[in-house]
Amino acid sequence: MAAALPEEFAAHPLRTVRKGHFWIAGERVPGERGLVQRAPLYVEWEAPAEITQPYPLVLVHGGGGQGTDWKGTPDGRPGWLDRFVDAGYLTYVVDRPAHGRSWAHPDVVGELGAQFSYDLAVGLFDTPIPGHDQAPWSDRIGDPQLDQLIAGMGFMPADLAESQRLDQERIGRLLQRIGPAVLVTHSAGGPAGWLVADAHPELVKAIMAIEPMGPPFFEFGPGSRLDWGVTAAPLQYAPEVQDPAELERDPAAFRLPALAGIPAVVMVGASSPFAIWAGGLVDYLRSAGADVELMNLADHGVAGNGHAMMFEKNSDAAIVPVLQWIADAVS
Repeated sequence: MAAALPEEFAAHPLRTVRKGHFWIAGERVPGERGLVQRAPLYVEWEAPAEITQPYPLVLVHGGGGQGTDWKGTPDGRPGWLDRFVDAGYLTYVVDRPAHGRSWAHPDVVGELGAQFSYDLAVGLFDTPIPGHDQAPWSDRIGDPQLDQLIAGMGFMPADLAESQRLDQERIGRLLQRIGPAVLVTHSAGGPAGWLVADAHPELVKAIMAIEPMGPPFFEFGPGSRLDWGVTAAPLQYAPEVQDPAELERDPAAFRLPALAGIPAVVMVGASSPFAIWAGGLVDYLRSAGADVELMNLADHGVAGNGHAMMFEKNSDAAIVPVLQWIADAVS
């Protein structure tokens, strides 16, 4: 007798896709038991039966999360990965170094930060901002959907600058392998977009930065500060910056030449705390010469979203302006 598909999975449509995975290898370094690999990048790819879009997408998750953030919602619906692929995109999903399936051991990757907590998740994803009504979970410990949200979250390296440098180097090598692509980043994965474009502007066709880490020069804790404006890892400013403290003293005096010709957008949820300061982040990038705009989902008729709209009840509506912006940016 054949197994029966559980009723809760029946809403997932049958799809014809190609998919696979590979690794962007890390450096070989000495370990306790011999030579080991340091902080590889896990890459999963999926393609529709017919690729109709000109450039692939690379999906970069946030801090403490992993590539599964794009694959489904806490209430069991298909995630944005399916939606991107069904829209005709060859799509790559990464687990950032020292996250998810990109194994990390503190002996080789450096001290690890604290485990992602329920308290932090509730504060970040269930903010009591008026109008935030799309979260499928509650702030009640024991809510099964809150458990699903937290289960996919681990930790990140304590050294924020080194974590971002690893993102830049590994994702840069991914683009060297697959060719020019659009970067779609979320939250603490946001700096990876600016950093990869800074190092490889010819390989980044556009940047969709969803609720990116900020605001400029913000300090998240000891040793975790955006010293380079929108990143903790160094960016290539003109004129050359010897001490990043120069940037904060006179930000208008410096440019990010690599970002000048790359279409970018900072997208925020209608009821997200990030919407409060996202305009300042866009202003900073524009003053540095970046071709960046601000998108609030509320201006596109999508209301009630917080920090992680790809997890929320109206995720299918929230992705529509994302898809439209990407299509317009690379047309």
